[in-house]
Amino acid sequence: MNTNSLKVVTNIWSKIAKNATTKELEKIEIEIYKKMLNFFQVGDFAYMILNLSTAKLEYISEEIEKLNGYKNSECDLDFLINSIHPDDFPHFISFESTSLKFFLELPVEKMMKYKIRYNYRLRTKSGEYKKVLQQIMPIQVDEEGNMLRTFVILTDISHLKDNHKMKLSYIGFDGEPSYVDVKPLETFEPTENVLTNREHEILLLLSQSKTTKQISEHLCISVNTVATHRKNILKKTKTHNVLDLVKKAIDKGWI
Repeated sequence: MNTNSLKVVTNIWSKIAKNATTKELEKIEIEIYKKMLNFFQVGDFAYMILNLSTAKLEYISEEIEKLNGYKNSECDLDFLINSIHPDDFPHFISFESTSLKFFLELPVEKMMKYKIRYNYRLRTKSGEYKKVLQQIMPIQVDEEGNMLRTFVILTDISHLKDNHKMKLSYIGFDGEPSYVDVKPLETFEPTENVLTNREHEILLLLSQSKTTKQISEHLCISVNTVATHRKNILKKTKTHNVLDLVKKAIDKGWI
């Protein structure tokens, strides 16, 4: 791959940013976005802010070095895109095009209620590839429906995913339906929820290695209630322990 790869991707993004102009990010906003990490942690991760209208990374965390071995000052957008495994790149483009269609069909007020997630292999400084989960959440949309900025998190899931199969999902928040294992550029049909909203909250906390007591305190519910939910989650997902549960959740696109 080369700089043409970046052109292909930015051409997709330009259709959703629609050449809109964005105001400069305030430093305090970055601190707010960092707090969003509580919802995404399932392993070593790095996070960044992407300006879609300029197709530039405005911020990238130092943790990127844990993922690919390079300092954040060495990792611009072109570099990261060209670090995607060549076999995965066509799927990456297909997922981005499908996501464009998905968001263009959403009402403006719902655009920030969805998270895009899919996985691919990322080349490291040693030349090896890590399996990473990419999660993207819009953080700035104007009144006309132009998506201006997204919050992106890359998480190392090499220890959780046993195959190279790539899956695309749209996870809905605030009561919006989720679309799991989406087939690229097809009609979107809501996926039947395997777990309740509360069980999904607990699944996310379990993926962060939270204990039953910590989950109890975080959600302000009793330890016994958390234990019951855990038991029900394992039964519904046909898993036998938390590690198997998290592996399956990653593979199925539930988180």
